[in-house]
Amino acid sequence: MRSEVRRLRAGASAVAALLLAGLAPAAQGQPIPPPYPPVSRHAGTLTVPLNKSQVVNVDRLIAKALIGNDDIADVLPINERSVYVLGKKVGTTSLTLIDGAGRVLSIMDVAVGPDVDALSGQLRMLVPGEDIKAGVSNDAIVLTGLVNDPGAIDRAVQLARTYAGDKVVNLIGVGSSQQVMLEVRFAEVNRSSGFDIGVSGFTNGNTFSSATGKGASLVPGEPSTVVTTVGGTTVTSTVPSGGILQLSSITGAFGIFRNRFSIGSLSIDAVLNALETKGLSKTLAQPTLLALSGQKASFLAGGEFPVPVVQGAGAGATAGGNGAAITVEFKPFGVGLAFTPTVLGDKTINLLVEPEVSAIDPSASYTVGNISIPGLRTRRASTTLELRDGESFAIAGLISKDFQTTVNQVPLLGSIPILGSLFRSNAFKKGETELLIVVTPHLVSPLTEDQVHLPTDAIADPTGLESTLLGTSGRKRDLPVGPGLGSAKPAEALAKSPSEPARKEPSYAY
Repeated sequence: MRSEVRRLRAGASAVAALLLAGLAPAAQGQPIPPPYPPVSRHAGTLTVPLNKSQVVNVDRLIAKALIGNDDIADVLPINERSVYVLGKKVGTTSLTLIDGAGRVLSIMDVAVGPDVDALSGQLRMLVPGEDIKAGVSNDAIVLTGLVNDPGAIDRAVQLARTYAGDKVVNLIGVGSSQQVMLEVRFAEVNRSSGFDIGVSGFTNGNTFSSATGKGASLVPGEPSTVVTTVGGTTVTSTVPSGGILQLSSITGAFGIFRNRFSIGSLSIDAVLNALETKGLSKTLAQPTLLALSGQKASFLAGGEFPVPVVQGAGAGATAGGNGAAITVEFKPFGVGLAFTPTVLGDKTINLLVEPEVSAIDPSASYTVGNISIPGLRTRRASTTLELRDGESFAIAGLISKDFQTTVNQVPLLGSIPILGSLFRSNAFKKGETELLIVVTPHLVSPLTEDQVHLPTDAIADPTGLESTLLGTSGRKRDLPVGPGLGSAKPAEALAKSPSEPARKEPSYAY
């Protein structure tokens, strides 16, 4: 039995050897293909502009191309090794490529977004000379880079919004902060004129007392005394028994006595008052402000006055609401200025200027309880303008006119035609104010320590010998060697453009 098993095994081995020997030539005629190289399952991110396409090429045969979300992108075969990806909607999805054996060739992310290549070309055309880059993050455009002109940032953002709407992230910085010094001159001219004319009457006795005229009051007696207010000034004069009133007794007024009228024991005298006033006042403020480009700076030369404000029912309030908490707020007045500069290209400065001049006006006051709160007379302007470095611009036409007339008369008698002028007094007052504002911007930069010379730098403390023997309180010394404040170089001439010849900027020191 065992010998038969051995013979069968030996025969099977011989048959297997013959089969292998016969298949060897066939194997040599048809070589077995090498195994596939390992596949990178994630091939990165494919960026596809909206409504545009990208072509994906691989070195293997593609049997299937699958897109994760066909609402965002479509994929179409071009040949056995290339596919066509079309962006349909802003968003992200994935693309998977599979070969004929069902193996994954590649997996890549597909990001459909705005066309940043076209945007970059527009930026180079419309914002030349600035380093601005455009990229895509999810569905937003991201702007990065560094610019010298802050105005280029606004232009770049506005251009990017035409591609992505409000989904624009601005990460652009300014290479160097530009500072603007604004010199403002406020010139206010106040012209006023007044004219008072009338007749004042008084008595030389104790039985009758009456008067006409602006602010006149009488004190009967012998000799008579007149208290008259002329042009806001109260003067007291003693009238002699008759004849001419001494002009030196009433400052700023002109008076002539007519003959005394006597009715029994009653004597009546009359004074003709005539006063003409003219005044001219000028207010000048010249503030200087400094601000960074795009930042706001303000100035106020004046003061503040308190205004009581009712804050509702306080602790002492009753059911009828008689108690209230009162706080105090301070309202500013005076000469004020606020401005916001923006430095544009070619040394042009865009200015938002808001000047204001206000003064307390007692005639516009109102009373709350026993408290009189004055009003404000305000003149305010707001304007936007563009100037070159060192140029000036004037804002004028802020004119205010006032006219007042006052008539004082004896009842009934003052209304009589022609003769009534002897029993009344007229006062006229006219005022006119005009405000002129001159604005001059400068581009400035900080100075080094050796460029700043104070007035006290030229004075040295005296020595003990100089102070004791010579009696000097100080001596002059040489300033340190340096450029100083007044040695700033004039601005260089601007480059000549095809439409405008080059010109020389005005020189200035700061």
